[in-house]
Amino acid sequence: MKEDWIECEANLLGDLIRGINYKKPQSADIAKDNFLPILRANNINENHLNFDNLKYVEEELVKEEQKILSGDIIFAMSSGSKHLVGKSAQAKDNYNLSFGAFCSVFRPNENINSKFIQCYFHSSTFRGIISKASKGSNINNLKREHILNAEIPLPPLPIQKTIVKKIEELFSSLDSGIADLKKAQNQLVIYRQAVLSSCFPKNKKIEISELVDNLSQGWSPKCINQNSTDPTEWAVIKTSAIQAGKFVEIENKILPDTLEPREQHEIKKGDILITRAGPRVRVGICCLVKQTRPKLINCDKVYRIGINQELVTPEYFEYALNSPEILSEIEIMKSGSSDSGLNLTQKAFLKLEIPICSKEAQHQIVSDIESRLSVCDTVEKDIADSLEKAQALRQSILKKAFEGKLLSEEEIAACKAHPEYEPAGDLLERIKAEKLKK
Repeated sequence: MKEDWIECEANLLGDLIRGINYKKPQSADIAKDNFLPILRANNINENHLNFDNLKYVEEELVKEEQKILSGDIIFAMSSGSKHLVGKSAQAKDNYNLSFGAFCSVFRPNENINSKFIQCYFHSSTFRGIISKASKGSNINNLKREHILNAEIPLPPLPIQKTIVKKIEELFSSLDSGIADLKKAQNQLVIYRQAVLSSCFPKNKKIEISELVDNLSQGWSPKCINQNSTDPTEWAVIKTSAIQAGKFVEIENKILPDTLEPREQHEIKKGDILITRAGPRVRVGICCLVKQTRPKLINCDKVYRIGINQELVTPEYFEYALNSPEILSEIEIMKSGSSDSGLNLTQKAFLKLEIPICSKEAQHQIVSDIESRLSVCDTVEKDIADSLEKAQALRQSILKKAFEGKLLSEEEIAACKAHPEYEPAGDLLERIKAEKLKK
């Protein structure tokens, strides 16, 4: 441990406040008199809050300490989505709102730099604690002790402030680079669509029903909410396994041993899949399975399309279904009362018309598309690698910060000359003494 630093549990550096329990009659989906908005797990993004789809509860249910203050760190303690659990974001101001029972707020002591504490909660060290706590568990809950018992490296207050300032400067530069990379990613998407739009014949179309020999959907039993990486065990794909032009086999859930696999739905190389149900943005996504592991079962929200390969090649069919014109037609066909749950019915899908030409022309079109997109694929991979490295660099910065290696000797000397400087052990004793007085 660096000079004048200590390690101490988070419970000594702040308080963890529970969220509000309420019954359905005590809540509303819109703002009302004498009701306060509350945050839920879905309002917590990586280090920022979003205020979409707020819930409102009777104001009398909210204790004063449950109103969010500037510097509060709001945690997702429980969620149906495991990736949300343990996420946190810091309030940048005092807000006249609260938080639900599936969230908690860590309120740092006023003698501690709250941003320093939040940086720790975003570090790979703390995320490792969360990951270890939830490993092998299907319960998407974070316990209070996971936060309160976390050991935080604590330097003197001026060093906390200087570390935070340096992290913010480095992250700002990193975020600027990430924004440029994401802009380039979006431009590649536009380029892909332009390629697909320009390559298909415009003068002749055919109804999909004339090209399809078989259209089936899979099976969605209750599965273990974990991805299978073992090709010897059965698993059922999630709809997120289907991306435009790409099959992502790791997007699956383990089939319990107590259930007999329905092997007729096993996905094979050469299958064409299209999502048929889900949120608007996820319906009508199509891919050709170019490679897959064994023992993956299709789910019931995805159609498997068996085509007549004497009339159309699988590659041509996939590219056609991902072209902008056909995607626009599919968008019109989606049915349902809410964007969160739409359907693409078999009847509607089979009536869809796609451009058609001879097999020889199809092969040439596919060759032209792949030639033009191959450079795009290479650039896209480079961008993805760079984004991954940026995230690793972010964690490297945090690691150095909490090892006491981020600041130069000159910066540390300037901190020691600050009138607020005192060893972290003395600072902690002062915090304890002030707590006893209250």
